[in-house]
Amino acid sequence: MAKKKEPKTARRVFKKKPCRLCRDKTTEVDYKNADMLKSFVSDRGRIISPRITGNCAKHQRMVAGGIKKARLAALLPFVKIKEGLARRKPRRTT
Repeated sequence: MAKKKEPKTARRVFKKKPCRLCRDKTTEVDYKNADMLKSFVSDRGRIISPRITGNCAKHQRMVAGGIKKARLAALLPFVKIKEGLARRKPRRTT
């Protein structure tokens, strides 16, 4: 007799986080509001993905544009370098 295959375990269904900016009915993201934009930037200075923050596509584009403008206006850093790390030596080209 052939063995019956056991059914695969059920996949997890993740609930998408609600967009914080939609909830607050934000129409524009101001690049001068650096405190709000800092919550969308990682500790290394990278823009956090919408999968993590829960932003909708429309507001993620607004946030990314605002962060880029704030970086050019020197309100946010481009990169945050950790102080305890040694800098890499440049490679020699022979």
